[in-house]
Amino acid sequence: MSKKIEGVLTAIVTPFDAEGGLNVQSLKEQVNRQLTAGNGIFCGGTNGEFFVLNEQEKITVTAACVDEVAGRANVVAHIGEIATRETIRLGKQIEKLGVDAVSVITPYFVPLKQNELITHYTAVADALSVPVFLYNIPARTGNTLEPQTVRVLAEHPNIIGIKDSAGSYESLSGFLNAVKDIENFDVLNGPDSLIHRGFVEGCSACISGLANVAPKEINAIWSHFRAGDVEGSRQAQENVTGLRTDLYSVGFSPAAVKKAVQLMGYNVGESRYAVSFTEEQQLQIRQIVTQYVR
Repeated sequence: MSKKIEGVLTAIVTPFDAEGGLNVQSLKEQVNRQLTAGNGIFCGGTNGEFFVLNEQEKITVTAACVDEVAGRANVVAHIGEIATRETIRLGKQIEKLGVDAVSVITPYFVPLKQNELITHYTAVADALSVPVFLYNIPARTGNTLEPQTVRVLAEHPNIIGIKDSAGSYESLSGFLNAVKDIENFDVLNGPDSLIHRGFVEGCSACISGLANVAPKEINAIWSHFRAGDVEGSRQAQENVTGLRTDLYSVGFSPAAVKKAVQLMGYNVGESRYAVSFTEEQQLQIRQIVTQYVR
């Protein structure tokens, strides 16, 4: 692999225009906002609303991110679909665009056994030339990758890590412990509450939704840690705790993040799925952002 995936990658929102179509210009503006803060890009994920994008839109989003980043930072694109063949089909198109790696969510809706997950991921990794990250988010998919399963998959030369968004330290540490003796396999932290702890315990990177709202504040957790200032990193994590807990209490966290970015004056549009915020909730989000983000 040409580039180590490390630091902060922002799970970037997908902007839409007033009619609900892709707003590529606004996406590029958001990419540059993240680059200015020192963050890489994770596109087409949960915060990017992949589940309401069609195949061509996923390709367009990824191409726009790669083009705008232009080699200045890491770009990881999510390609996971329910069916193995559809995941491979999308992956073969995405890998041509110049991403550093792809991320593959566990298939959702259909409950799968661990051996079935191994078969799925092995087929995807065999079919693609671009490096693959596993993506564990059981609350949304209904399927959980177990640490021993990940250890088996880590032996595949084209599977280079796992993004864990289960939301608990127990899950994250389970993966870190399972693969600690395996070279060239990284654990990426998903929950914004565990960024600092993840870095301390061996995560190479975090994928942050909250960085859409507070790019510099989230990057500070990494930049302090990378400089050897562990206490400064811990304090930077503490500094975003209020923002995270208050904002995420308003509604489904990706929707709350996008609404916050919109209310900050950025032209990212509404979420496509059937979520809405009352005037009172929007006022609450404005107040939260004003309080915590400089």
